[in-house]
Amino acid sequence: MTDILSLFFSIPLSHTPFSIVVNKHKPWIETSYHGVITENMDIVLLDPPLVALDKDAPVPYAGEICAFKIHGLEAPFEAVVLNGTSGEGQLRARGPVDCELQKEYTFIIQAHDCGAGPGGTGGKKSHKAVVHIQVNDVNEFSPVFREAQYHAAVTEEKIYDNILQVEATDQDCSPQYSQICNYQITTSNTPFAIDRNGNIRNTEKLSFDKQQQYEVLVTAFDCGQKRSTESVAVHIDVKPVCKPGWQGWNKRVDYEPGTGSKQLFPKMHLETCGGPLSSVRTMVELQTSHIGKGCDRETYSEKSLQKLCGASSGSTDLLPAPSVSTNWTASLVTDSGRDSDLIFRFDGRHAAKIPDQMVPQNLTDQFTIATWMKHGPTPGLRAEKETLLCNSDKTEMNRHHYSLYVHNCRLVFLLRRDFTQVDTFRPAEFHWKLEQICDKEWHYYVINVEFPVVTLYVDGVTYDPYLVTDDWPIHPSQIDVQLTLGACWQGGEVTMPRFTQYFRGSLSGLTIRPGKIESQKVISCLQACKEGLDINSLESLGKGIKFHFNPAQSILVMEGEDLENMNAALRKVSYINSRQFPTPGIRHLHISTSVQCFGEDTCISIPDIDAVVMVLQPSEPRITIAGVDRLTRPAADLRGPAGLTLFQDLHIISTVTKGDTASHHTAGRLGVQEEIIHNLDYCDILVLGEELRPEQESLQLQRSTLLGKHLDTTNSTSGMSIYGVDSMSNYEQVIRQVHYHNWHPTQTPDRKFRLTCSELNGRYTSNEFTLEISVLHKSEAGEHVNQMVAPPQYMQVVHHPAMVHSLYPTHGSVPSAATVVIVICIAALVVVVVLGIYRIHLTHQQECRSSDTTKEGELDWNDSALNITVNPMEVRGRGGLKTKPWRRNKGRKEGVHVHLNMASTWRIAKGTINAFKYETEIRHNAT
Repeated sequence: MTDILSLFFSIPLSHTPFSIVVNKHKPWIETSYHGVITENMDIVLLDPPLVALDKDAPVPYAGEICAFKIHGLEAPFEAVVLNGTSGEGQLRARGPVDCELQKEYTFIIQAHDCGAGPGGTGGKKSHKAVVHIQVNDVNEFSPVFREAQYHAAVTEEKIYDNILQVEATDQDCSPQYSQICNYQITTSNTPFAIDRNGNIRNTEKLSFDKQQQYEVLVTAFDCGQKRSTESVAVHIDVKPVCKPGWQGWNKRVDYEPGTGSKQLFPKMHLETCGGPLSSVRTMVELQTSHIGKGCDRETYSEKSLQKLCGASSGSTDLLPAPSVSTNWTASLVTDSGRDSDLIFRFDGRHAAKIPDQMVPQNLTDQFTIATWMKHGPTPGLRAEKETLLCNSDKTEMNRHHYSLYVHNCRLVFLLRRDFTQVDTFRPAEFHWKLEQICDKEWHYYVINVEFPVVTLYVDGVTYDPYLVTDDWPIHPSQIDVQLTLGACWQGGEVTMPRFTQYFRGSLSGLTIRPGKIESQKVISCLQACKEGLDINSLESLGKGIKFHFNPAQSILVMEGEDLENMNAALRKVSYINSRQFPTPGIRHLHISTSVQCFGEDTCISIPDIDAVVMVLQPSEPRITIAGVDRLTRPAADLRGPAGLTLFQDLHIISTVTKGDTASHHTAGRLGVQEEIIHNLDYCDILVLGEELRPEQESLQLQRSTLLGKHLDTTNSTSGMSIYGVDSMSNYEQVIRQVHYHNWHPTQTPDRKFRLTCSELNGRYTSNEFTLEISVLHKSEAGEHVNQMVAPPQYMQVVHHPAMVHSLYPTHGSVPSAATVVIVICIAALVVVVVLGIYRIHLTHQQECRSSDTTKEGELDWNDSALNITVNPMEVRGRGGLKTKPWRRNKGRKEGVHVHLNMASTWRIAKGTINAFKYETEIRHNAT
């Protein structure tokens, strides 16, 4: 019986028949609850109340409710059991509930009974019920006005229905407390009133003479009658009787480079003083004649601009920057204050001769002449010819073969053909009469010659000559010709050859391109302005608004019949400058307006207004060139077919300094360095010292490297120039492929090269990066390795130069880590082998001591090349006896001396020594 009872009680409770019937039913709760909680309170009022029922009641545990559990994403509530027997519970907030943060909550709740016993074993849970809770608002916030203060202006002697509107807001979440129900003027004895929407009006006519400004304090009330903590000040200016004109515009508009389009008149409107108008016509003019060549244009060199715009190759720049190779412009007067624009001023006393080797020799029936010109009227009743370009006889005669000149504000192009080209009466002089020729403004002139047709482009617009005169061809002669700028050379028919017909004005970018004419697309690109007027969102212009830009977008004309549409259209007028580094300074704005009234003889007059756009100084980039500044290479590298790559590790970066006072991280600092991306227009590799000797050295660059890039190169004995408007990364790629060849490096001293890069034709230049090339010869290579790798103290290795050169081929002034490791490994190998030889030798010495004397001659090697000395101190034999060191040679120190001649055949008598020699040689050759 005892065994049966013990077996019964050993069965778990959950497996007994009693446990199956103890907790038969799940708790029951409602399927949904709706609750309300007031913010900053913790008790939730539920409807219906939170009560859980269990049919197992009154059975202990099984019929009792032990917990309510909430399931939801971070619901800030908890459910507690108030009475487990009755199943009553309560829903509470775990922390403060804020209506402004969240107005409603939804989550799931379940009831759990106590199971079959005190441990809750076998407990059951009810179905899931949805709980919706709404947070009731408390009027804790006061109204706050949107603006710190308000301003308005009224005209005297008028009653306004609405002068301006003030507006306040309330942060409470409920409509009752968040809406503003009333505004009130707290200032007493003021001729103003305010309605519940915040609209202020005047209650009587105001007088400018009596009072020019009023300050009115206004307070606001929400719908819970909570008053704003602070009143707002409203300033109302009284203006005298209306005067027609533009209002709401600023005298100065600041333009930050790189910000795109900037609105000029965002609050501008036309005051007509109530007069009815039938139409309004406004002209906005941007005056930029004082900037560069008439406006802000790219200031790259002429070659770079032509490459950028896709112009045909083969043009000759007749007005380049003065240099060693282009010295004919050195005597001309340049205008250095034009932000890297290369401008030459001619005052009627200066001219230049073009060297014969620079003169285009193959002018055919097709060619192009292009130049920038700024010219004004010439004083005097009969003005002389003013020559821009002239090709005339150098001596004996005074014939003009072709020339471009200005005469009485007319542009004339002369082209006299040779009898070898044509032998009939043909067109020779082409005349154009244009206002631009003498308006003292910059214009871009392009003459396209497709003989007998000659076309003139001025600022991209085509003009045909109004007069063409014919002439006979020039008779052939052996007289040399002279090409000149700024005047014409008179070499014959005078006592003293001299310049004549001087030009008075300014020129820039004068080029001749033989054999081809330029397309209108390229011409437009070359003269395009990078700044101008613009209209933001053209599609949003009001109906009936007509507008027109001039080609340079410096003049905008707008017309319309509706005044409000015209006001809205003028507010969209903006200034834009697409240059990354625009020319800083003032641009003047002039706005003129004319109006028409309905059938009236007299109408109001709108005065003109003047404003300025101030283009701020751009952050100047700092271009930095970095890389390896010293290369030491063996002569073979310079003689090789690939040559020596000069700038393999070159890097070009650009940074600007920008202020950042808003961040506490940069507090107290003037600015932070920020890397930027921009173009470059040339990089020059200059040979320092003696120029390159073309018969034995040169700089080379594969033309394939330039494919797909806007780059080109010029090469001479003084260096290489890479030019064209392109990215810094493309310049890096090209410069890294520049190779230096030297077919006789032993006859040339060490070379130095200096690399500099530029953006905007020298406006921003890089640091001067200097690279030094040293030639490493054979003897220097051996000494170099000896100095870099020192042998251990117990071993001294004396190398033969020929052996060193074969073992350690040099690739630079400093051996690489791999070279050092290899040398050390070889040295360690030699030590181990020598020690092994020594052990073998001791064994043979014991066995063949008698024959030692006769073999001594065979063991004396030639030590002229390699001497390895090993001092093993005391060495004991196999029997524990102390053996004597190998007998020393005459005049040598105590120890073991092994002499290896790497340059000749090793003569070793012992077979073991021969094996050592063979293995050592194999390892050295492999290394």
